[in-house]
Amino acid sequence: MDFSWMAWTLPTAAFFLTILGLLVAMAVWEYASPGGNPRVGVLRIETTRGDRLFITLLGSAFIHLGFLGFVDVDLWWATVASLVWAVFVFRFV
Repeated sequence: MDFSWMAWTLPTAAFFLTILGLLVAMAVWEYASPGGNPRVGVLRIETTRGDRLFITLLGSAFIHLGFLGFVDVDLWWATVASLVWAVFVFRFV
């Protein structure tokens, strides 16, 4: 296969490998403990682990886009903010 159309840099590969790793970890977690532990959090909707992962990934994308568009600092700070967001989502949503 020819993947020359994609800019396969180390950060790009790390991004996709992280997403893959998260999906595999969630699949193993679901296999070990089925059901997803649904609960109602601050959004007042019932969410499972998969829902919270999706909300985390979506929010992290917006955090990174916001840092790219409005803040002139290193993107590692956006990653730190995304990790804080992930902890918040999995704890309170």
